[in-house]
Amino acid sequence: MKKPIKKTLMIASALTIGIAVLTPLQAGAASVETTDNSSITVQLEQKITGNIKHIYDDGMNIKGRDGQNYFISFHKFSDEQIRKMKLVEGQEISVEGNTVESFSDFFTFEVFKKDFPKEMTKEDLTILEKLFNEMKQLQKEFSKEINLTDEEIEKKHEELEKIYEEIHKITKPYTLANWQPLSFEEYMENYGFNEKNIIIKETDNVQLKAIYKEWIKLEKSGDEEKANKKYEEFDKILEPYLVALYAPPTFEEYLDDYMGDTKLNIPVETLAKLKTIYEDSQKALEEGDDELNDKLWEEFYEILNHQSIKPQTFEEYMAEFEFEVSETDSKKLKQLYEEIFALNEKEEQEKIEAKWETFYKILNPYFEANKEILISASKVTINSHDYLPLH
Repeated sequence: MKKPIKKTLMIASALTIGIAVLTPLQAGAASVETTDNSSITVQLEQKITGNIKHIYDDGMNIKGRDGQNYFISFHKFSDEQIRKMKLVEGQEISVEGNTVESFSDFFTFEVFKKDFPKEMTKEDLTILEKLFNEMKQLQKEFSKEINLTDEEIEKKHEELEKIYEEIHKITKPYTLANWQPLSFEEYMENYGFNEKNIIIKETDNVQLKAIYKEWIKLEKSGDEEKANKKYEEFDKILEPYLVALYAPPTFEEYLDDYMGDTKLNIPVETLAKLKTIYEDSQKALEEGDDELNDKLWEEFYEILNHQSIKPQTFEEYMAEFEFEVSETDSKKLKQLYEEIFALNEKEEQEKIEAKWETFYKILNPYFEANKEILISASKVTINSHDYLPLH
């Protein structure tokens, strides 16, 4: 049954339930008097303690002791520091840092430049900071704009592209000067051919190795155009192996992955029909027939979603949220939920969408109350050990 709003909250495990506390280093801003009796606003850092819920490459979710949900950004820390933290879900952790309004605010110039070589001149750093600020401003304007024409969107992208090119011109000489290329064997290992038992022919391997060495020389010389052409040669030889590496899953693999733990009740004849549609869609994709491919996928999901899947009960559906609703709201929501699944989706789509809208209007205050607070970490404490950004 189609839902107008996709849920994004994840199911919390028993280990993730913690409690949060605010220390005197509370969040917010304070006014500070200066010697000339004027005042300036200083952003105070927040300190939270809680338990790790989920860990990502760029941060983690924490359930604080105050019951609040937090997303903690790792942007200020190096990959090596993050590895040393040995983070584990359920683990207690303390974090200090500033709150930010959006995820894009985590990516400051300080974060951007943390991997720059020490040899970079102050003049280049100044130019890069100016370009970076222009890029951020343009991205912010772009994200706020709605109903842009294709021409306006293209123009914004062109402006961003120009900034990227200017940044690349400045950073590339430093990158090349500090570049330690991987050996051919290490580079090829990163593709993961061995994991899929894909064996590259000896003749192709010899050619690839020679091209790889030539490409490194051209890159180091700064001749980007010739380097790119040389890499195209590399890609051309590698292409059939990449096709095999990224081959689409079989129908059975796709269905297992798509359904996960969802209860299935698919008759044998329906499975056979789904398999035929799936294989036809893959063929249409190979032949570049996007229109047919889209049509087949629409038919595939219509059969899968409307005839084969046992809908969740209201209780199962609500269990996926990390919050509880009041008894009054629960009764209203359950009634709406049952009414939605009693309607004919093909014939009563407008009624269904209207009821989902009402459903989520009731839930919205709960989403708002449980919204994640975004923290840019400047100190992380685990098992009494403090980690501070290197810069």
